[in-house]
Amino acid sequence: MSMTASPAAGRSFPMCARSHKSSNVARRARMGVRSNLLSFAPILIDLQRDCATPLPLLRHVADSMTADMRAGLVVDGGSDLKMILTYVDNLPTGNEKGIFYALDLGGTNFRVLRVQLGGKEERVVATEFDQVSIPQEFMFGTSEALFDFIASGLAKFVQKEGGKFHLPNGRTREIGFTFSFPVKQTSIDSGILIKWTKGFAVSGTAGKDVVSCLNEAMQRQGTDMRVSALVNDTVGTLAGARYWDDDVMVAVILGTGTNACYIERVDSIPKLQGQKSTSGRTIVNTEWGAFSNGLPLSKFDRQMDADSINPGEQIFEKTISGMYLGEIVRRVLVNMAEAADLFGEHASTKLSMPFILGTPHISAMQQDSSKHLEAVGSILYDVVGVDSNVNARKIVWEVCDTIAKRGGRLAGAGIVGILQKMEEDSKGTIYGKRTVVAMDGGLYEHYPHYRKYLQDAVNELLGSEVSKNIVIEHSKDGSGIGAALLAATNSKYEH
Repeated sequence: MSMTASPAAGRSFPMCARSHKSSNVARRARMGVRSNLLSFAPILIDLQRDCATPLPLLRHVADSMTADMRAGLVVDGGSDLKMILTYVDNLPTGNEKGIFYALDLGGTNFRVLRVQLGGKEERVVATEFDQVSIPQEFMFGTSEALFDFIASGLAKFVQKEGGKFHLPNGRTREIGFTFSFPVKQTSIDSGILIKWTKGFAVSGTAGKDVVSCLNEAMQRQGTDMRVSALVNDTVGTLAGARYWDDDVMVAVILGTGTNACYIERVDSIPKLQGQKSTSGRTIVNTEWGAFSNGLPLSKFDRQMDADSINPGEQIFEKTISGMYLGEIVRRVLVNMAEAADLFGEHASTKLSMPFILGTPHISAMQQDSSKHLEAVGSILYDVVGVDSNVNARKIVWEVCDTIAKRGGRLAGAGIVGILQKMEEDSKGTIYGKRTVVAMDGGLYEHYPHYRKYLQDAVNELLGSEVSKNIVIEHSKDGSGIGAALLAATNSKYEH
């Protein structure tokens, strides 16, 4: 998008107009903004230089991701990437039959789901789900209180079972538990909580098996159900997508946060130390948000990181995920407003509020293709309380594009790093055939420019021939049904 001054540089956004201002004042304001273009151009140029992602840099990021994956598979703590063993050795085949449940706990709501599976012929016969908001008192209370509240909601959901859902006589219901907090997994159906995150401060759970906590709470509620699989949302997404497509090998979440997992050969995991897998493969959870090697960072990224609750950590996540893209843009705009009067002499104090500008806002602004960028002006006025003329809006658009482009292209390089590692170990069986990367998360789903930049980076890194075989596919809400499918795959009953 051009940044040259437009002849129609006056206010074209009705909400921003002020009838009491004379045309002379408006003309002087327009001239002032034009002259200030020279003032904030260096800020934009520096930002674009610092955030640039040329092909050699992307190749370095992909190679570094591959190297860090290998180091993390040798020993725990071997690299920034935790490379967590999930103990998911068997994936859904389509033969699964029966009724299975899923519970997804990862934020201020929990979701419950049931699915009736009909085997190869019928596949998913029926699904039902419910969502329950978790009151603050349980987010800051005791472990027993939280899990009793969850088990109570689950019990109510089970009581509505009927219609197309049939539990055979003599069977205990089985559930897949998606638990998106840091755990040290010890088996497919057990994991020790490391710490609560995402605003939870529950006492009495750290160091305990979260599956036992849920099983005991279900017993107290009189619910005849057991957890047969403990997974995180990325693993659930892979399992859910794999059920429909055997070519799915990688899953990536790009939403508020980000993560990736993939199917690994057991003989490529030195830290397994002789542990066996019935299938010869397992899903590895990379926790790639912690990656940091060779990333292009601006002074605004460094400031945001220093002000965060976890300075020096999750650098990849802070450059590519939905939680942070809007905040980086806001910090750039604050600098431009203070140093060069981007929005005139009286910039709104709302602009100085951290995280007031969200990634959905910058996505909406970037999708504005109107001549005078009215939608950009509307969002700036409604969200951060600033008036803007068309030149200022063009600058804002460029800032949004710079941050989204870097994020999408780095995410694409991360995906290539994973595929590259798999290709090297499998002697050519990844790039030479159709290989699917299942994507989920609101950032990927709702930000078309970001999505395009990600795909562009993958195509550039792999070349036209290989990239034809790599399919990046949206798998909406796959993690819930994926957890139920893993409960079925790891059922104690034969299908």
